Amino acid sequence: MKKITLFLIVLAVSLSNKAETFMSPDKNFKMEFLMNATGEPVYSLTYKEKTVIQPSKLGLVLKNAPALLSGFSILKTESSTFDQTWKPVWGEVSDIRNNYNELLVVLEQKAEQRTIKIRFRLFNDGLGFRYEFDKQPNLNYFQITDECTQFALTGDHKTFWIPGDYDTNEYFYTISKLSEVDASKVNGNGIGTHGFFAKNGVQTPLLMKTTEGLYISIFEAALVDYPAMQLLIDQKNFILTSALVPDAVGTKAYMQTPQHTPWRTIIVSDKAADLLASKTILNLNEPSKIADPGFIHPQKFIGIWWGMHVPNHWSWNYADAPNIRLKDTDWNALTPLPQHGAKTENVKRYIDFAAANGISSVLVEGWNVGWEDWAGNWKEEVFDFVTPYPDFDVKAIHEYAASKGVKIIMHHETSASVTNYERHIDKAIEFMKTNGYDAVKTGYVGWIIPRGEHHDGQWMVNHYIRVAEKMAENRIMLDAHEPVRPTGLSRTYPNWMACEAARGNEYNAWSVGNPPEHETILPFTRLMGGPMDYTPGIFEIKMSHYQPGNKCQVHTTLAKQLALYITMYSPLQMAADLPENYEKHMDAFQFIKDVAVDWDDTKYLEAEPGDYITMARKAKGTSDWFVGAITDENARTAIIPFKFLDDKQWYIATIYGDAANADWKENPMAYQIQKVLVSSKTVLKQKLAPGGGAAISLKKAGKEEMKGLKKI
Repeated sequence: MKKITLFLIVLAVSLSNKAETFMSPDKNFKMEFLMNATGEPVYSLTYKEKTVIQPSKLGLVLKNAPALLSGFSILKTESSTFDQTWKPVWGEVSDIRNNYNELLVVLEQKAEQRTIKIRFRLFNDGLGFRYEFDKQPNLNYFQITDECTQFALTGDHKTFWIPGDYDTNEYFYTISKLSEVDASKVNGNGIGTHGFFAKNGVQTPLLMKTTEGLYISIFEAALVDYPAMQLLIDQKNFILTSALVPDAVGTKAYMQTPQHTPWRTIIVSDKAADLLASKTILNLNEPSKIADPGFIHPQKFIGIWWGMHVPNHWSWNYADAPNIRLKDTDWNALTPLPQHGAKTENVKRYIDFAAANGISSVLVEGWNVGWEDWAGNWKEEVFDFVTPYPDFDVKAIHEYAASKGVKIIMHHETSASVTNYERHIDKAIEFMKTNGYDAVKTGYVGWIIPRGEHHDGQWMVNHYIRVAEKMAENRIMLDAHEPVRPTGLSRTYPNWMACEAARGNEYNAWSVGNPPEHETILPFTRLMGGPMDYTPGIFEIKMSHYQPGNKCQVHTTLAKQLALYITMYSPLQMAADLPENYEKHMDAFQFIKDVAVDWDDTKYLEAEPGDYITMARKAKGTSDWFVGAITDENARTAIIPFKFLDDKQWYIATIYGDAANADWKENPMAYQIQKVLVSSKTVLKQKLAPGGGAAISLKKAGKEEMKGLKKI
């Protein structure tokens, strides 16, 4: 790890309106800060001499106290620079450079005898800033009713957005101008818990593209002890203002000094691919709090899960028994449903498939009592997280999995009854440790209990972190579903390996699905904050396979499902389909067996949000590379230069591509596999079908292996 280079200059600043200016290390970004005539703090941002953010106000409104908005003067400023390279426990690259210039502005509100700080950090790809509050007599305990952070834009930008919603992120994206955003016209399309808070409200991360060709992402980093930030759009003046998620009584945040807010981030580039490469969100988070991360291991898994989503297959619930109570039900007296998925024999079959194909783990959902009567009922006591159904033999499954070298992944669906989960979590963790579980998938489907709280409010933000910390203390890995969207906290808690927090693959099984462009947008939006458990790898594309006449289907080709293992990053990657569907296409399944889940390097070869992405990744500790290329509903040719490969070395490229007649609607399962030789001088032109993709594995070729293969 490189040594930190740090210098500090403290400037005494006269109480004037003089602008403070500083630049990014590469000089491409310039930020100005000043106080206007009424003592309001104002900042602006340019990139390569193009205005990104026009003068924008900063401040907060407090409950039953004077606002932190105006009447300020600059007490002092401090400037510094920072340059460090650190190694993530897992990730898309083996080393991350954290290089920024910082400006700390100390503001005094004389009339109220209070001070606040605003800390700005300029990186080579954008800006981060936050509010900081020192302990002081007139600012101790306080409540925030509004945060008035502005992002004044230069025009009516093209925008990739989902409605502002306090309880779900599971929408597909609308692409429109800022002036055309109307959240009231977007329905849930299968979402159980949803509701917009304002017609002009949108969620972050918010991606925009200017007419000048600048890509702008507005988001936040290190969301801790604070509600998530959404945005309200002034559709005449194109000013975005932060909108915090309220609690049950309408308060946004409860603060006690010393404290600070999360970072507000603005990532900018004139190349779309550079957004994908940004590590600013991670860099704005604290280093790992886990002293010994040896228990954390990226992995692939399969699971008893997709069978509950496809029609006419399995159920989570053991019996047809509505209106039951957890405490007084005799589960052995109930008549089991034949379609209950989490049976011992089913689990053993999945264990066998995992062991035979080098898959580390098996997720089992629907193993524990309580699934009969919870969805939509807003019940307090639904699950106890330790009592299995009569047809799920915990001890036998544990012993069988251990004999095969396979781990079982625990599932804790809280039913959004979070107080119930917190009451039971210690006992649930002890159950996991006793029975050999070292990873858990949590779920928060439904309206939150405590009633009136929201998935993305301060109370729940703190809950998710409490769970991550408790799991880390017990050396357990975490995959959270239906949480607040991640903001880079996987750096601080690397056991928190994946989240859902977006519209995943399961929507293709029982709703209008996800449009083909969906996966070309998510890496620029949701994945800016951390890995997503998108559950790729669906081979049986059309739901009519399970139910004749059913028109639901996955909106990709089979080859694109393979490519998603590269373009949708996660250190926990699910092979989501049923084993019997993989067994019909073991030649294509070979890519899932081969593809890595932890990486030394990543190259972003071409990208345009909503249209296409092509990237290459180098597997951790090897010379193997993997390439993924995906497109939207339009056929196109991916241009893949292999200049990232070692010079003077031939590689065997196994190309899993769309067949000539493939199409996501009409012929999605048509694929072809070919092997060729490529070198660092090769430029491959790979055809992608409508809604299609290509996945390529690259291994160094020996002389004997090269025989009979075509060089390109």
